[in-house]
This record gives sequence, structure tokens and C-alpha cells, in this order.
Amino acid sequence: MERLLEKSVSTISELIIGGGTRSKEIKIGGEGALPFLCSDGEIPNKPVIAVEVWDTIPEEWPLIAEEFKDIVNDVVKWSKKAEEWGADLICLRLESCHPDKNNSNAAYAAETVKKVLNATKLPLIIIGCGHPEKDQEILPAIAEAAKGEKILLGMATKDNYKTITAAALAAGHSVIAESPLDINLAKQLNILISDMGLPLDRIAMHHTTGGLGYGFEYCYSIMERCRLAGLAGDKNMATPIINMIAEETWKTKEAKTPLDEQPTWGELHKRALGWEIVCASGYLQAGVDVLVLEHPETIKTIKQTINNLNR
Repeated sequence: MERLLEKSVSTISELIIGGGTRSKEIKIGGEGALPFLCSDGEIPNKPVIAVEVWDTIPEEWPLIAEEFKDIVNDVVKWSKKAEEWGADLICLRLESCHPDKNNSNAAYAAETVKKVLNATKLPLIIIGCGHPEKDQEILPAIAEAAKGEKILLGMATKDNYKTITAAALAAGHSVIAESPLDINLAKQLNILISDMGLPLDRIAMHHTTGGLGYGFEYCYSIMERCRLAGLAGDKNMATPIINMIAEETWKTKEAKTPLDEQPTWGELHKRALGWEIVCASGYLQAGVDVLVLEHPETIKTIKQTINNLNR
């Protein structure tokens, strides 16, 4: 029986993270087919895993904060442990810079980045605190502190993309373009950033990850549509995709509510771990290139899943 193949007319752009003093370069994107359909086209790079490291104790993630209490108060220890867990990259979040947290300044952010750069040789993804105005203040300092390391810098939104793109251009970094689950807004932001001179092969899209049970299906469908558009020849949609899965998993009530409060939900640790694993597994099928995870058991399971699907 003849096998029917679905060939694409275009490929996803390939983005490189890492350089300078990093021990390796990580290549993401480059696909010429839908996820794991290697017979339909070339898929040169497997999805990679980043471990999210906060510069403050993640109080929103009580299970993680308790299980890893010996490392979550120290970015150096946390980064080194993430490397032991098998992370391909470190995703550093400068959460303490948020005005509602410690409101740490740009000098602190730059110094923290230097600590992590010295602690690990893995390539870095560095994101701000999620407050657009504050991120405009700290991300240029972060970009300068990591100059030459080819980090992936985020999040660039419609409100702050000019400042962040300019900082990335000056320091040789790539940018995460974040849009709120809308394919047209995602495309528009990619165009705005590229119009400033940043090549499309230095942009990764983040569609505001929906956790399992919290917008997962909607985010999945937006990712699929973007990937299909990119493979069909829309160069502004043909950029790699990143999902912040740890952030959207460990803060959910399903990953925080103890067994005695919800006896029918099952044991908390197993339940929370399953939430992260299932969410990550689903996004693999939608075309994610970088999965930002947290728990070592999730990392082990998802790495095995990726290898099995690539056979």
C-alpha cells in the first residue's frame, strides 16, 4: 500500500541559544513537518527542556518550595541542581523585581544573572518579573550583563517590545514574543519586533501557556494553527514556540490542595506531578520547541517521551 505523505512548503526558522562561555549551543526549530512526523519532512532538532529557577522562594508553588527547600532560596544551588537533573537550559525568572514583591532594581538583576552564568555553563533563558514597566527597567541591564552569551530574553509584549528588542539587538540575544492566545496578535508582534531589525530566526513565540484545565485546549489549538501557518509559508508564523509549563502547573489548586481537603483527588504529590507531565506531553503534540519544567521526575519522563516519539 502506498504511504501518503503530507509535505510542507516551508520550514520553521532555527534559533540558537547559547554562545560565549556556554558549554554548548542549543538549536530549536527547523522543522519541516508537524511534531514527530519525521516521514513527512525533516525535523533536525528535538524539543528541549529548561528548568525554571526563581531568584526568590516560589511561594506560589508550595509543593516545590517544601520538597526542594534546600535549594530554592539560592539561584546558584538551584541552577546547579537543575543541571544535575538533566536540563538542557536554565530559565531564570527575576521574580523578586516585581513591584509587589521585593521591587529589586536593575543592578540586582544584573548581578543575579552574573551569579547564574558563573554557576552553570548551560545556555540561559532569562525572563523578567512579568510587570511590563518594571521589565523595561531591568531587562536592558540583564541583556548587557549577559552580552555575548546569546540568551533568550523575555517577555516582549505589545507594551514593552521596543525597549526589549533594542536591548537584545545591542547585546546579541534572541527574544520571546508573548501574546495573549490570539494568532493575529502573535503574528502582529512578530512583525513589529522584526521591523525593528531583529531577524525572525531570533524570535520565539509564547502564547501565554494555559495549564491543564486552565485554557490548555485553547492554547494547544492556537499553537497548532501557528505551526500550520508557518509550515504553509507564512514566515511571520514560522518561529519556534516556548511553553512556561512549570509556572502554569505548580500554582494550580490541583497541585496545592492536600488530600485531606479533597479525598477524591488522590495523593497530592502524585497528582501534582501528573499535572505537569500531562500538560507537557500535550504541548509536545502541538509543536512546542522549549518546555520550561520544574520537577526532576517530570524532566525524566518527558525526555523519555521525546526519545520514544523520535524513533
